[in-house]
Amino acid sequence: MKNIALVGNPNSGKSTLFNLLTGLRQKVSNFPGVTVEKKTGNITLTNGEKVNLIDLPGTYSLFPNSGEEKIVVNILTNPSDEWYPDLIVYVADVTQLERHLLLALQIQQLGFPMIFVANMSDLAGKDTNINLLREFLHVPVLLSSTTSKKDLESIKAKISEFFSDNETQKEYIFERAFPLTEEEKSTFSKVSDNFSQKSIYQAKLLFHHYHWIKAGESRRSEIDILVKNGSFRNMDSQVKEIMYLYDQLLPVVKKLNLNHGQTPEMSGIDTVLTHKWVGPFIFFGIMLFVFQSIYTWATYPMDWIELGFSSLSEWFSGWLPEHFLSSLFVNGILAGLGGVLVFVPQIAILFLLITLLEESGYMSRAVYMFDNIMQKFGMNGRSIVSLISSGACAIPAIMATRTIQNPKERLITIMVSPLISCSARLPVYAILVGFVVPDIRVWGFLNAPGLVFMGLYVLGIMAALGSAFVFAKILKSGESSFLMLELPSYKKPNWNNVWLTTKDKVMSFIREAGKIILIISVILWVMSSYGPTQKMVDAKNEAISLAKTQNLNEEEAETLISQKQLENSWAGMVGKFIEPAIEPLGYDWKIGIALITSFAAREVFVGTMATIYSIAQDDEGTTLREKMKNEKKQDGIRPMYDVATALSLLVFYVFALQCMSTLAVTKKETGSWKWPVIQFSFMGILAYVGAWAVYQIFS
Repeated sequence: MKNIALVGNPNSGKSTLFNLLTGLRQKVSNFPGVTVEKKTGNITLTNGEKVNLIDLPGTYSLFPNSGEEKIVVNILTNPSDEWYPDLIVYVADVTQLERHLLLALQIQQLGFPMIFVANMSDLAGKDTNINLLREFLHVPVLLSSTTSKKDLESIKAKISEFFSDNETQKEYIFERAFPLTEEEKSTFSKVSDNFSQKSIYQAKLLFHHYHWIKAGESRRSEIDILVKNGSFRNMDSQVKEIMYLYDQLLPVVKKLNLNHGQTPEMSGIDTVLTHKWVGPFIFFGIMLFVFQSIYTWATYPMDWIELGFSSLSEWFSGWLPEHFLSSLFVNGILAGLGGVLVFVPQIAILFLLITLLEESGYMSRAVYMFDNIMQKFGMNGRSIVSLISSGACAIPAIMATRTIQNPKERLITIMVSPLISCSARLPVYAILVGFVVPDIRVWGFLNAPGLVFMGLYVLGIMAALGSAFVFAKILKSGESSFLMLELPSYKKPNWNNVWLTTKDKVMSFIREAGKIILIISVILWVMSSYGPTQKMVDAKNEAISLAKTQNLNEEEAETLISQKQLENSWAGMVGKFIEPAIEPLGYDWKIGIALITSFAAREVFVGTMATIYSIAQDDEGTTLREKMKNEKKQDGIRPMYDVATALSLLVFYVFALQCMSTLAVTKKETGSWKWPVIQFSFMGILAYVGAWAVYQIFS
């Protein structure tokens, strides 16, 4: 199948165009050997042929400064790569062409056929001379606004035209020559012939990046000899090329009569939104709205899902025959999945609102605004992207640190990002907040649980900043730091793109969380249902004896038997073993089991509690929250989840690093197990001490 690559600078609208072209026919995975996300899909051309579409990471030039940009160079210089493109659709913000044209001219030097999409044309102005741009590039140039379905069809038609007519394909290729010295031509020609490079310029890039580029890795020593013996100067050559290309493109851009998209009114908005005092208040006001929305808007769908799973559990219990497989399905799989899927509405709302902020252009302003503040804590403005992304998931947040060029600032951001509360913590927060604060209004319009939600996120942010400050004092670096950032124009969000992004993130959460929960629910059910034979028999006999002594009815007796057998099961034995260590935090052995299982993923806490209480209590029509509310401490009088215990658990989950995937990504990004061990240890100590202090104060 033929490949089409979408290429462009960050903030060009490339990913939006990808979503619109592929719709639901896309998948997300990682590039081989790296943790950078890869989005691929397929489109059907007008002649019925299917082609692959890949959304390459945003990059500014073929002289990369980040891991994501290196991926683009590796693909475009390696004809044997499975994603080596047959056609490049280059997407540029037409209001920012002085920056976005550089990469396009470099790609033309590689000799790829290209369609140039001048995006955001609705902001360009009526006097824009697009014909001049066509004459300069010598390839098809299409105006596009991602809000226009007509423009989308034009792009698809142009792609179809390229693949349908071999003669027409020549019109898409313009090999822009770059002046080389005779010695450079001779050297690069040797490389081009010996390494099967497509063009002289591709050989030149191989010279620039031979120490990491994949196309030359098998014969790296030969290139090393050529570089050392020749007069090639890497940095001088890069500067010379960039200056040459800018000398070509700037006069053309000047004649295009572009509207740069930022009206005086918009500039006035920026002076307020990025003001050093007013801006942060607006930002925290927006965040308060986000967390209020998460709790308030999700209430009804959560109740419906919870009621639905309770009804399903009750129906299956009555319909299925008495068998251990029936118990596994109802009390293990169904209870575990239901305990987590009930929180999908909250996660969907979180992703929806964050996507809207990104689409509108506000997130870039937040990066710019917080740069000075982040510097004081050993990070920079780009760190705010990772910290905000951690509100969804720490894994992509840690990968996003690749855009931070200063090694010390990048390492600090990696180390503290997991302290920001992620979507996996939402199920834990949602079920415990109800035990801490009643669902009442504050000042008539603020939701009290929503304020607690906000407080938990603020606590995580304060811990992240405090930890970053300590790391900044400990870690040494001689490199200076700077922030180079393009502020995109404000624009109305494309709702189709918002929907696709939100759907993709939610489905990814369901797939990943569901997979882990399913496995752990089955293991936990087995461990909770079985134990040493004699201990289980003794537990049953003890429960029967107690039931007779206390004159319990048949249903109450069955519940007591289940509880006694759970306590003596394999899972109960593990919980009892760690109970002395967690008792000072206000936890019992059942919570101990959930703490252990949730080290695979935090959201497993709720699934674990659902499984444990389904086995321990024979009341299928009761929701998990009701079961936990009815649970008593060892004295049989006080509620297990009183304010002190619930707050202690909340604080523990704010600080603890209970995500094996995050540790794996930290190891991948830092190249050593040293930093994941430090990260896990300091967050674990912070969690234990914080939870202990809260329990002692409130109990």
